[in-house]
Amino acid sequence: MGEQPIYSTRAHVFQIDPNTKKNWVPTSKHAVTVSYFYDSTRNVYRIISLDGSKAIINSTITPNMTFTKTSQKFGQWADSRANTVYGLGFSSEHHLVKFAEKFAEFKEAARLAKEKSQEKMELTSTPSQESAAGDIQSPLTPESINGTDDERATPDVTQNSEPRAEPTQNALPFTHRLVKGGVPTILTHMHLASPNQEGSTISKHWEAELAALKGNNAKLTAALLESTANVKQWKQQLAAYQEEAERLHKRVTELECMSGQANVIKSHKTELNQTIEELESTLKAKEEEIERLKEEVDNAHQLQAQRDSLTQKLQETETRNKDLEVQLSELEQRLESSQMEQEAFRKNLKTLLEILDGKIFELTELRDNLAKLIECS
Repeated sequence: MGEQPIYSTRAHVFQIDPNTKKNWVPTSKHAVTVSYFYDSTRNVYRIISLDGSKAIINSTITPNMTFTKTSQKFGQWADSRANTVYGLGFSSEHHLVKFAEKFAEFKEAARLAKEKSQEKMELTSTPSQESAAGDIQSPLTPESINGTDDERATPDVTQNSEPRAEPTQNALPFTHRLVKGGVPTILTHMHLASPNQEGSTISKHWEAELAALKGNNAKLTAALLESTANVKQWKQQLAAYQEEAERLHKRVTELECMSGQANVIKSHKTELNQTIEELESTLKAKEEEIERLKEEVDNAHQLQAQRDSLTQKLQETETRNKDLEVQLSELEQRLESSQMEQEAFRKNLKTLLEILDGKIFELTELRDNLAKLIECS
C-alpha cells in the first residue's frame, strides 16, 4: 500500500527562528494543506505539508513528541530530528482541537508500534541465544566423552552454559571421572586385579558406564537436533529478510522509474497549485464579502434597535408633551383669572385711593379750620 494520507486540514505554517530560537518565521504566504501520512510498510506516521513543490513540513511522529496548544488557534511541536519547532495557525479553535486529538492518537499508535517492534526483536533474539547454547554443546560428542586431550577443558565451559544444556551437565561428572582417573588408570587396575575376583565387578562397572554413555549420547543428540531446528528457523527468517530486501529493492527501482515522470507531475502540480491559489483567493474574497455582509446585517440590527428605542422615546415625549399642553392650558386659565383678579384689585385700590384722597382733603380742610379757630381765639 505504501504511504497514504489519513487526515488533512488547512493552516498557516511557521518555524522557529534558528538564530534567536524565540521568534516565529512564516514558511507559507497563505494557508496550506497539512496532512497526516501512514506508511504501512514501515509502520510510521508523518506530518507532511507542501507549499507548491516545496516540502515545508516533513516530521516523523515519535512517542516522545508533544503537541502544545499555546492559544485558541495556535499550536506547536518540537522535532529533534529536524532540529526545529513547527507552529500551526488555524482558522478556528475546532480545527486546532481536532489536529491535537489526531496528534495524540497517532503518537500513541507510534508508541505501540515501537513496543511491538522491540518485542519482535526480543523474540527473534531468543532463538539466537538457544542456537549459541547448541553450539556450546556440540563439541561434547562421544569423542570428547572418551577424554581426548583436545576436549579436556570443555567441561569447565559447559558448566556455565544456558539452562538448556542440562544433558551436557549430566554428562560432566562422568567426563570428570574419565579425565581425572583416566581410562589408562582403569586399565591398570584391570591388569593388576585378579580375573577371578574383579572380573565380574569390572564388567558391571563398564556396563553401567556404557549405559550412562548411551543416555548422554541420546541427550546430546536431542540437543543437536534442537540446535539444527533453530538453525533451520534462522534460515527461514533469513530467507524472509532477503525476500523483504528484494521487495524493497524493487520498490526503490519503481520509485526511480517514477522519478522520470517528475517533470510532468511537477507541471501538473504547478497547474493544480495555481488553480488552488485562484480558488483560495476567490474563497478569501467570498469570505471577506460574507464578513462585510455580516457587519452590515449587524449594523442594520443596531440601527433597528436604535430606531425602536427612538420611537419609544418619541412616544413617551409626545405623551409628556400632551400632559404639558394640558398643564399649560390650566396655567393660562389660572393666569387669566389671576389677571382679572389683579385688575379688579387695582380698580378697588384706585377707588380706595380716591376715597382716601377725599378723606385726606377733608382732614386738611378740618385742620386749616381748626388752625384758624386757634388764631382767632
